[in-house]
Amino acid sequence: MLLAIWCLAGAAAAHEVIPAIADMERQDDRLVFSVDANLESFVAGIDLEGLEDTNAAPEAERYDALREMEPEAFAEEVRGAWTTLSDQISVTVDGAPLPLTLDGVEVPQVGDTELLRTSTLTFSADLPEGAQTVEFAWDSSLGDIVLRQQGVEAPYDALLQGGEGTGPVQLAGGDQAGPWETFFAYIPVGIDHIVPLGLDHILFVLGLFFLAQRMGPLLWQVSAFTLAHTITLAIAALGYVSIPGSVVEPLIALSIVYVAVENIFSTGRLNPWRPVVVFCFGLLHGLGFASVLAEFGLPDNAFIPALIGFNIGVEVGQLMVIAVAYLIVVWAMRNSAIGISNKVMAAFYLAVAVVVVPALFVPVAALGAEMSAALAPLLVAAAILLGFSAASSAVEEQGSYARIVAMPASVLIAIVGAYWVVERVFL
Repeated sequence: MLLAIWCLAGAAAAHEVIPAIADMERQDDRLVFSVDANLESFVAGIDLEGLEDTNAAPEAERYDALREMEPEAFAEEVRGAWTTLSDQISVTVDGAPLPLTLDGVEVPQVGDTELLRTSTLTFSADLPEGAQTVEFAWDSSLGDIVLRQQGVEAPYDALLQGGEGTGPVQLAGGDQAGPWETFFAYIPVGIDHIVPLGLDHILFVLGLFFLAQRMGPLLWQVSAFTLAHTITLAIAALGYVSIPGSVVEPLIALSIVYVAVENIFSTGRLNPWRPVVVFCFGLLHGLGFASVLAEFGLPDNAFIPALIGFNIGVEVGQLMVIAVAYLIVVWAMRNSAIGISNKVMAAFYLAVAVVVVPALFVPVAALGAEMSAALAPLLVAAAILLGFSAASSAVEEQGSYARIVAMPASVLIAIVGAYWVVERVFL
């Protein structure tokens, strides 16, 4: 159980690696790229694929030393690493790869070394006469990148993940995604932010789930939460509200603690003020969702479709969490409601927890480092919930679900949330 708490807390405490932002523009007979990125991770040789916290990398000590360098000294390090770095970047024009030239490195002052420093790397390639299309890609070890085409009508704009390339992009423009394409493209982004990457949002939703043993109270809470985070997601994405993550993230963790603690001390019934409190916390979570969109922005030509698609993805992710949790505990809830002991179901729960769930780590590991790191805490949490359900099913007691499943689960959620509050404020 302590291992599970540690896995959950550690995964969420890790600071998410921010995608690089690259602008691509044709300037006469040259194709110029301006990349805003955490260049320290590149120079240190950190493999960013699937990494959430640079402190977890073997090269963390080297990274920290680079982070403390003065701008010119670090810029010289970047220039020295350019040969290796350029080999990880592919620019192909009309099917022919082009050599890249480093044009400049701009590094901000040192500032707070506990915060990520974003520097600007500028490089270019000479375009052959009559060039029509360009394809861009960089190695997955450099992390995700947003590529934005500049200076043309209907420019290309996309988030490239896991080393994927752009495919042929017209240098003259015209590859801008339409509203429907953008809408469908942003749905998986919203889902991904909940499952598997949004552990704090997952625990908040589970906190709502464990108080409500009937659909009505659960719908009241989820509806209030959905309405609230939709409001703040929209106004924050439109630029009307901007609150630093250093304020929002601890408050989100505190909302998890509150919901879990209220579960523990409630009588199993929805307090009259609960939907109002959940609504207020939903406003905070909406600001957290907005920070994800801020990392790579929303396309100007399809702002509303992208925003709606992302929000729908978030809702789908939340429903996935509730559906999986319900499927796990449904028989424990039914046995508890009529006060019977079901040893067969208890054995089944236990078998799934100790045999099936551990076996799932094998295919999950095959999905790659990023998915493996994100899904592992969820599998541990599922195994714990299955164990609680097994214990509840083995007891001949009406109300055993609340005492043996919902209560201990809420305690664990409160502990993890409290850890996140401390970590996000003091560590």
